[in-house]
Amino acid sequence: MGQGAITVSWGFAAVLAALVVVAVAAALIGRLGVGRGVVTASARAVLQLAVVSLLITAVLRSWWATAGFIVLMVVVAAATSARRVSTVRLGWPVVLPIAAGALPVGAIIVASGTMPLTEVAVLPIAGILIGGAMTATSLSGRRAVDELKDRHGEYEAALALGFLPRDAALEVCRPSSGQALTPALDQTRTVGLVTLPGAFVGVLLGGGSAVQAGATQLLVLVALLAAEAIAVSLTIELVAAGVVSRRTGR
Repeated sequence: MGQGAITVSWGFAAVLAALVVVAVAAALIGRLGVGRGVVTASARAVLQLAVVSLLITAVLRSWWATAGFIVLMVVVAAATSARRVSTVRLGWPVVLPIAAGALPVGAIIVASGTMPLTEVAVLPIAGILIGGAMTATSLSGRRAVDELKDRHGEYEAALALGFLPRDAALEVCRPSSGQALTPALDQTRTVGLVTLPGAFVGVLLGGGSAVQAGATQLLVLVALLAAEAIAVSLTIELVAAGVVSRRTGR
């Protein structure tokens, strides 16, 4: 076992349980209304990672299985963003910004030869990019929909001035929705100074050099910026066009 590997034991389980209790307590004290969500999210993470840990070896033996798993990632990401942004019925078009953000960026990385064309390399980078695009889509989409609802008077004023519906909607929702890129921008700006993200540490634990670790992390961060920027731009366009909206309470 590597020196940096975590030992799975009863102590590990106890630490996880304690951290969940701390998170729930903080949410309750702060009246954040997410205490139950912390518990359910943690429980789902345990179950899902347990299943993935058992299946991942089999998945990585075949390109077809790897491709199928990537499709599953996109579907789950779209379902998650759809619930965050809208009703499921009206929100499923968010699959477009997630796929359009993650898949072309991943294809560029693979086609350039920067990353080896192997299942064990492609699957993790696909997961990172899809996860980033999902988060950016959820944040920008929800913010855009809320802005159009809360500032509907400004939208109507823009229409009265002669703006087309799409342009009027973009005037209202684009500035605040762009803030969905703030987490990715902050992480990129402070990498190495505030955090040593997973890709960097993973390469080091895998026996790579510090230079290889830094190059890998840089590639991941810049790729995430590209994927998330595409996802945010498309999400705002979908909201402005009325393709994604929230017409019923949620």
